[in-house]
Amino acid sequence: MCTKLTLVVAGASLLIVAGATPARAHHSFAAEFDANKPIKFEKAVVTKVEWINPHTWIHVDVPMPDGSTEAWAIEAGTPNVLFRRGFTKQALLQGTVIRIDGYRAKDGSHRANGRDLTLPDGHTLFLGSSGTGAPSEVKAPTSK
Repeated sequence: MCTKLTLVVAGASLLIVAGATPARAHHSFAAEFDANKPIKFEKAVVTKVEWINPHTWIHVDVPMPDGSTEAWAIEAGTPNVLFRRGFTKQALLQGTVIRIDGYRAKDGSHRANGRDLTLPDGHTLFLGSSGTGAPSEVKAPTSK
């Protein structure tokens, strides 16, 4: 009886530990983004913010020189990290005009890993996650 109880407890413990482990691996910066392709959007307009784990996504419309707009998705750190850095849900409401620096996706899509975000009042906030392999500073970004 004691052996059966021990096996049941050990099995339950393994199930609990297995359930606490993330289902998919977290990607590194270099897996999806190109440190040699910096972006800088001067007047990006927030269309939606997804406060979800493991990354917050900031969706913006970026004005182009010909008058059209491009829809971009900017990957940022976790919601918890961003809140601790001073972000609020009210700071990134739909229609807010922001400046974003970051790095373009390797696949050429309109996605980027965000580095810095400047709010309309001039406050600049760091969007990135530490330890992801992203460059420590933005190199001469191209403007859009």
